[in-house]
Amino acid sequence: MKSSSFFQSVMVIAATLFLLWAALGCTSSSNSDEVTPIGIPSKFSNQTNEFAFEFFKTLNNEAAQKSKNVFVSPLSLHTALGMLLNGANGKTADEIQQTLKLSGISTTEANQIYQKLMEALPQADSKVTLGLANSVWYRNTFQPETDFLTTMKSWFKADVTSYTGSDASPLNQWASDKTNGKIKKVLDNIDPQMVMFLMNALYFKGDWKTSFSEKLTSDYPFQLTDTQTKNVKMMFLEDNVRVGTRATYFAYELPYGNGQYTMTVIVPKDGNQVANLIANFSANEWSQLQESMKEIPKAKIGLPKFTLEYEVKLNSVLQTMGMPTAFIPGVADLTKISSKGGLNVGFVKQNTFVAVDEKGTEAAAVTTIGIELTSVGPNNYYHADRPFMFVISEKTSNTVLFMGKMLDPS
Repeated sequence: MKSSSFFQSVMVIAATLFLLWAALGCTSSSNSDEVTPIGIPSKFSNQTNEFAFEFFKTLNNEAAQKSKNVFVSPLSLHTALGMLLNGANGKTADEIQQTLKLSGISTTEANQIYQKLMEALPQADSKVTLGLANSVWYRNTFQPETDFLTTMKSWFKADVTSYTGSDASPLNQWASDKTNGKIKKVLDNIDPQMVMFLMNALYFKGDWKTSFSEKLTSDYPFQLTDTQTKNVKMMFLEDNVRVGTRATYFAYELPYGNGQYTMTVIVPKDGNQVANLIANFSANEWSQLQESMKEIPKAKIGLPKFTLEYEVKLNSVLQTMGMPTAFIPGVADLTKISSKGGLNVGFVKQNTFVAVDEKGTEAAAVTTIGIELTSVGPNNYYHADRPFMFVISEKTSNTVLFMGKMLDPS
């Protein structure tokens, strides 16, 4: 997948993708038309959507990401940081809580909602496969607090395993198992100072409610810059589609399965660029877009066919968002993990995968936190024919699972 300059922006908010839910001990693979609404407090939903859009915006502002295709999972990151929050104290805990936009929500309340999402998201749509899993890995010479491990097991349903030496293959195998083999490696090896890893995995596979015809897929010009275009494989669909038109962009919604999960494609218009679109997008704008979308009969939709693998270290992003202390040796307070202290976050990273074709979407994300000893329009044509942003979300809980920016689908 090539990266190029940027122009169009896509955001996907839906659900995080996962291996056969059987691998998690639950299943969501029936062919029935069963839909199960998910009820979580609107305060949590609204605040975590603020986190999602701020995270995406902050990441996109980094110089190294400006010319790249981007695909991340706010839900996976939020959940992994939620696990970390349970191990933090003092200023470190306050900063993590503020970064997660959980002001006014206690850790216990947040844990209850994480647990509900873990249990309910896979059951939301019987025609969509969704999996969420967590794990905790600790060095056999390091003894975490019993209360912390109990919290990880009870609220986050985490697998808890000890490891020895520098071999990362057990962690990589876990990531692969929980993402249906889409993310095979998250670590090359384990550095000696690393004593614990907190991991979240998310897997999603959904067929479009109305599929694209492979016969209609053809080469179509994609506007890379004001002066440069490139032919890409564009999929076409004519159907009744929910569309929203705003001052600087238009958006259309493509449902999966029974319609509980959707992809929202957000395309800049009138010479606007995707960078500006992302910079000005917010949870409030997302809410207004949802309210403004109307069904357009026989709308003519164009969407590039693409596959993307992405990896990013998030230390600087999270420090910019308001939680620097967790990364500072000798200052970080993770005494709920070990009362002896002497721990800090070494890295936070995320690995993701997404494939979009005529049948549907498969997506996956693994977030890894490494903890170390102190010493990541009118004519009804709506073609995503320029850099765009996309979001995968679950409708009833208003949970954003994935967000992306596609600069070059080739």
